[in-house]
Amino acid sequence: MQIQELTHLIPSEFSEHSRVWIYQSSRAFIEKEANEVNEQLFQFYSQWQAHGAPVKGWAKLLFGQFVVVLADESDVEVTGCSTDSSVRVIKSLERQYDVNFFDRMMITFLRKGKADMLPFNQIQYALDKGFIDKDTLLFNNVVTTKKELLEKWLVPLSQSWLADRVNLDAVNN
Repeated sequence: MQIQELTHLIPSEFSEHSRVWIYQSSRAFIEKEANEVNEQLFQFYSQWQAHGAPVKGWAKLLFGQFVVVLADESDVEVTGCSTDSSVRVIKSLERQYDVNFFDRMMITFLRKGKADMLPFNQIQYALDKGFIDKDTLLFNNVVTTKKELLEKWLVPLSQSWLADRVNLDAVNN
């Protein structure tokens, strides 16, 4: 999948202020698993509720590795209980597929059209060795709205939250 396709995958009828949660898997899913995950996500969001009212939700596995959940709160606000129900689905997927969706120390970059993960403590080494550079796209999993998802989910390393935590000056590029 290329980033240009993202605009076509995210529901256009959802408000740009729709809330977003991104869960990064510790590994990519094979096609059979991805189909199963997407079916379970569909079952979840098609029945998602907040205090008995249907939530306008959407969820999908993107780049084979990221579960992206959207909630358009224009009519029904997502509450603590409804957020908890989405986390239960993610936890269930973790157990079912032996993956971790909550490891914040793994950073993922888009390289050659694929999601490549690196442990946080190896980012500088990867920069120094030319595996990644300041222009390598980073998955910015801290986006919180549909607008940010479309505009800021994939950003060059030099424009990301990580830029201040690595030495880009030492890199020859």
